[in-house]
Amino acid sequence: MCGIVGAVAQRDVAEILLEGLRRLEYRGYDSAGIAVVDQDCNLERVRRLGKVKTLADAVEESSVAGGTGIAHTRWATHGEPSEMNAHPHVSGDIAVVHNGIIENHEPLRRSLTDAGYEFTSQTDTEVIAHLVHQELSSADSLLDAVKSARSKLDGAYGMVVIDRTVPDQMVVARSGSPLVIGYGIGEHFVASDQLALLPVTRRFAFLEEGDVALISRRSVEIFDENNQPVERTATESTVQHDAGDKGEFRHYMLKEIYEQPKAITNTLEGRLQGGELNLEALGDLEDIEHIQIIACGTSYHAGVTARYWIESVAGIACNVEIASEFRYRHPVVQPNSLLVTISQSGETADTLAALRLAKESGFARSLTICNVPGSSLVRESDLAVMTRAGAEIGVASTKAFTTQLSALLLLTAALAKKNGRAEELPRLAHALTQLPGMINETLKLNDEIQDLAEQFSDKQNALFLGRGDQYPIAMEGALKLKEISYIHAEAYAAGELKHGPLALIDADMPIVVVAPKNDLVEKLKSNIEEVRTRGGQLYVFASEDADIEPADNMIVMPVPACDDLIAPIVYTLPLQLLSYHVAVIKGTDVDQPRNLAKSVTVE
Repeated sequence: MCGIVGAVAQRDVAEILLEGLRRLEYRGYDSAGIAVVDQDCNLERVRRLGKVKTLADAVEESSVAGGTGIAHTRWATHGEPSEMNAHPHVSGDIAVVHNGIIENHEPLRRSLTDAGYEFTSQTDTEVIAHLVHQELSSADSLLDAVKSARSKLDGAYGMVVIDRTVPDQMVVARSGSPLVIGYGIGEHFVASDQLALLPVTRRFAFLEEGDVALISRRSVEIFDENNQPVERTATESTVQHDAGDKGEFRHYMLKEIYEQPKAITNTLEGRLQGGELNLEALGDLEDIEHIQIIACGTSYHAGVTARYWIESVAGIACNVEIASEFRYRHPVVQPNSLLVTISQSGETADTLAALRLAKESGFARSLTICNVPGSSLVRESDLAVMTRAGAEIGVASTKAFTTQLSALLLLTAALAKKNGRAEELPRLAHALTQLPGMINETLKLNDEIQDLAEQFSDKQNALFLGRGDQYPIAMEGALKLKEISYIHAEAYAAGELKHGPLALIDADMPIVVVAPKNDLVEKLKSNIEEVRTRGGQLYVFASEDADIEPADNMIVMPVPACDDLIAPIVYTLPLQLLSYHVAVIKGTDVDQPRNLAKSVTVE
């Protein structure tokens, strides 16, 4: 979601801040702003609605320059997207940028208004600026003012505060929204994502929940939630950022679709060697008797798919729940349960909150499947399986999803071995060995799918159908289509057609079906006939050996035959390509669809 960049240096930091914002554009935003303390200790602020380029042009025109500054890309929560609501927000000598939501902003706003403060925006963030300014009147330092102000805030925040009267320092605070400190020589930086700072440093320390830090050119002082001095280990990052180059591809999303064979190979590296599984790195699962998966969005679909594998292959009971629901009920925890969280970013607010709740609820251990080393989920879980997908820039997840599924198959194998089902391992190893090649073969359908997409250009609704472990793949296909083409789409388990969805069938409702050859394919054929006899237009992605032939009002797209175990991953590819090409035809913003953000760090 929103992006934060801050810097304290002897050199001009304006361009560093802007480049950091450019590297965070993939997260989704609607406005951007920058505030810099110049050499005369003046606070210069520029904000613009729209893209970072618009802000950069305005900064160049106004000649903003200085050695201390903060910058922000905003994804609207409180207040419409506008220049007035864009960050940074200012109160007297104070400027603030903030990610998260201040839940008690309304009573604080009333109190501050009564104290004489005037609000110029609709945001909850402006409350922080005025509150710090108010606290500064009785505090000994900016650090003390921020510490005092944060004690009055309820909700989530990652904030950075600067004061033009002390131009050589920033104060940062974290509660529920990630912040990372970048270490330089005679200069220091802060950001919501280390990707923003890779041009200026490779040495990072992640703030923990409740931390406050005083950052100057020469030092970093960190205090924990009890205001006690604490050390946070700084490490060298090996993260690569390739967002600046789409190569031969028109969009990052298409580039990332085609990166999936390589990404999956990276996921399997060291865990699949010479056709045999090496599962030791997954950690100790010996006493685990039950699995609870929690995730959001696309990651939730990966978890639902994994439930079929874990129960049928490993023989272990598995529940899957949306994180935002799990965290607000009172779950009954089964003995010897493993909590599995799934997140591309490792900072998904609801998933992270659910993990913290689970630690108090009696789970035996926690394991995360994640793409970002050093993220909060990775640091706070007992075990971690890194997907190694590389930076994913498109908001609509593609390679993150298929690498999550690949990692979940590895977890399934480890659980099967632990549960005395070692006879399943050779088949799992063989299927995973074949997987990158199968993905490459499936990508050859691109041109045919591009032609097929033309038939969706004037549609307003679509229905996706699947059975068994293909049902969550249908859910993912519907999500992709609605995310980037803005066509309303929903998914159903095909066996549910008679229980309501058949009422929607007509010639204007495209029906997309995923149909590998498996134990349920004959049942699925009956569901297809139910649609055909009611005049629905079918688009069936079927295994070459499934014996499903084209017919009136039914187009069949042959998909390479593959093992049932990897079919959910293989059949994801045609649905990704379909949604992509439909979006291109409709002229939407494929990589940054409206109203959406890459990393959802607020609930």
